[in-house]
Amino acid sequence: MDINEHDIVVLLVARSFTGLAKGDVGTVVHVYGDGDTLEVEFTTLGGDTVCIETLPRSAVRPVANDDRMHARPARAG
Repeated sequence: MDINEHDIVVLLVARSFTGLAKGDVGTVVHVYGDGDTLEVEFTTLGGDTVCIETLPRSAVRPVANDDRMHARPARAG
C-alpha cells in the first residue's frame, strides 16, 4: 500500500533516541524519491511537535480502521 504526504502512520519499531515507542502515531510530512524513505512528524494530542524523524518505509504502516487510540506522556518526568 502506498504512503503519501499527510497520511497518518503507525510506528512499527521503538526509537529510543527520540523516545518514540512502537505504536506511536505520526503524520507523513514528506516522501523521498521512490517512497522508500519518509519524513514523519510525531506530535502530542495538543498539537506540539515531539520530533520529526526520517524513517525507512518499513518502519511504519498506514493506520487501520480497527486501530485503537492510546495516550501516554510525550516525555517522562
